[in-house]
Amino acid sequence: MKKYSFILSLLLLIAGCRLQATECSTGAAQVDEYVHLLQGKRIGITANHTSLVDDKHLVDVLLSQGIDVACIYSPEHGFRGTADAGAQVASGKDPATGIPIVSLYGKNKKPAPEQLKNIDYMVFDMQDVGLRFFTYLSTLHYVMEACAEQGIPLLILDRPNPNGFYVDGPVLEPQHRSFVGMHPIPVVHGMTLGELAQMMNGEKWLRNGIQCTITIIPCKHYTRQSLYRLPVKPSPNLPNMQAVYLYASLCFFEGTAISLGRGTEFPFQVFGHPDFKDIYSFSFTPKSVQGANNPPLKDKICYGVDLRNYPENELISNPHIHLEWLLEAYKNFKNKDRFFTAYFTTLWGTAKIQKMIEAGMSAKQISNSWQEDVEKFLTRREKYLLYE
Repeated sequence: MKKYSFILSLLLLIAGCRLQATECSTGAAQVDEYVHLLQGKRIGITANHTSLVDDKHLVDVLLSQGIDVACIYSPEHGFRGTADAGAQVASGKDPATGIPIVSLYGKNKKPAPEQLKNIDYMVFDMQDVGLRFFTYLSTLHYVMEACAEQGIPLLILDRPNPNGFYVDGPVLEPQHRSFVGMHPIPVVHGMTLGELAQMMNGEKWLRNGIQCTITIIPCKHYTRQSLYRLPVKPSPNLPNMQAVYLYASLCFFEGTAISLGRGTEFPFQVFGHPDFKDIYSFSFTPKSVQGANNPPLKDKICYGVDLRNYPENELISNPHIHLEWLLEAYKNFKNKDRFFTAYFTTLWGTAKIQKMIEAGMSAKQISNSWQEDVEKFLTRREKYLLYE
């Protein structure tokens, strides 16, 4: 097992050195490849603000092609991508087109049969970031499930995974399944949503093992060695690529007493707490802002670590979940009984990580604990991959 871990780390390091910025063509951009599938049909679109073809929204592109877009289905953060994480998103109408919008976040995470009764074909197009707890993947799951139950074919317009060049983290355990973790995959899975859709079908992860009829328009000029820089932020609190690359390491602070910068101009690029005043000189104060109306530790001065200038090339050439920041915060936190919340286990998809941290295990020991499961996952996913 140690030998495997060493080889995997070496391969990732070598691959990281070869990573190059690539001009990828998304599935949505290849309009001629799929528009004929939609002609003469009533179309539903699961989309949000990331569903762009160059500088135009996919909805507008399809309307310009004479496609009958009957309904829009929107995920967490809403169709325009401005709602808080976890906030209820109401259904309504798109003010630009008048098309009805059905919210798929809150109590209604899965399209109900009556919400699909006028749909002949569903289109799914959203920009994922390659982490199990990013909920656009969970929305895809429920859309696939609902379409399968109603006999509606699904067209998936694939997009590159900006964290697609590595795999890391424990595989989710079934008893910890939630909307921020629905599948037995690692935290960082290294797959696109199109690939994961194939895996959901193939592994029969949808309810009762049902399978959805899917057509995937894959990206062009994309491989797992591609460095894809997102043209628009995927959610309100992932404002830049630094945050996207740090997300896999810092999101776990959501399940602790520590702030990771929600309510500032640099969420997911810092971490801190008022009790760290005597330890760190850097400080920030979370405020009520768009996308974080009521952030943790609102209006309190937090002292901690600024990772905005952490070398991006280090995050790319040596990609892994940086446990050292989490361990550092735990070590410096005075009241350790109040450090973790129940959400910590939910995010990890296992209760083992908290127990290891409390037992004083090192970052390397904790990381080694999931390598065997990562190896099994890499083998399991192989037949579902679309890209080199």
